Amino acid sequence: MQMFISGVLNSYGSLVQGIDIEFIDALDGRKKYCQAKLGPNTINKDDVETIHNHFRQAKNLGKTNNLPVQQYDLVVGILYGEPGQESNHYKSLRDKYDYSLFIGQDFWHRLTGDEGFYSALKKAIADVAVEAKGSDMLNEVAETLSQTDTIKQLAR
Repeated sequence: MQMFISGVLNSYGSLVQGIDIEFIDALDGRKKYCQAKLGPNTINKDDVETIHNHFRQAKNLGKTNNLPVQQYDLVVGILYGEPGQESNHYKSLRDKYDYSLFIGQDFWHRLTGDEGFYSALKKAIADVAVEAKGSDMLNEVAETLSQTDTIKQLAR
């Protein structure tokens, strides 16, 4: 997804350590330094400090290079989900360190400027999954695995 975001959409990969993408926020017009995460439960306790340290380094680098990096320009972009679904680890980034969380539709709206982009993206992903007949493939793989001697021995 990071390659899709950087290659197709209005953003680019960052040279700043720990920052995945940089983009101009379509809602406030400011440059955002974003740690991109897949979903609302995809970080653990140790990631909180790591993300905080990366953001602190980015902010310090901004000061060194005379770039106006504000606290609200350091964001965590959660690619899918709804506000309120985020784990306590994400909440601590917001509540303890005051970093913005852009979740699901809010993230994609800020990134693309298109309020309906997230809905269209979810539909496109669902359509591809149906076309790929994912459940048929999974059943076929499971059936093949169940026929192997190793799996049979493990099942005993």
